[in-house]
Amino acid sequence: MIALIQRVSQAHVEVGTEVVGRIGAGLLAFIAVERGDGDAQVKRLLERVLGYRVFSDEGGRMNLSLRDTGGGLLLVSQFTLAADTSSGMRAGFTGAASPELGELLFDQMVELARSTHPEVETGRFRTHMHVHLVNDGPVTFHLRVAPG
Repeated sequence: MIALIQRVSQAHVEVGTEVVGRIGAGLLAFIAVERGDGDAQVKRLLERVLGYRVFSDEGGRMNLSLRDTGGGLLLVSQFTLAADTSSGMRAGFTGAASPELGELLFDQMVELARSTHPEVETGRFRTHMHVHLVNDGPVTFHLRVAPG
C-alpha cells in the first residue's frame, strides 16, 4: 500500500462542480492499494500517515506529526501510484489491486482514520477528480507498506 503525502496549507477535491472534500492546514494523502494488500497494510500505512513527522516544532524542525497538530487529513484514492514505470513510455498497472479490492481497502482506511483522527475528508473513489492544493514547503513524502 502506498501513500504520497503532501503538507498543505489548504486542499480540496472537486467532482464536476461539487466540492466533495476540503481541509485547511494538514496533509493531503494520495493512496494506492497494491495486489496482496489487506487489513495489516491499511492499519500500518494509516499509522505512518498520521505519525509521520512533517510539521515544524518551535525550533523550525520537522518533529511534529499530523496526530500532534490535529490538522486536517484529505484522503484521495490514486491507483496510478502503483504503476510500474521501469521501462517503456507507458505505465503498467499489474501491481495495482483490482478496483473492488482497492475500494474496499480505501474505504476501510477512511473508516479507521475517522475513528482515530478529528478531521478526515475524502475524494470520491472511481471518479474523475480535480485536486486543488497549496503545498506548504513544498513538503512531499512517498510512504509504502509492502503487500503481505
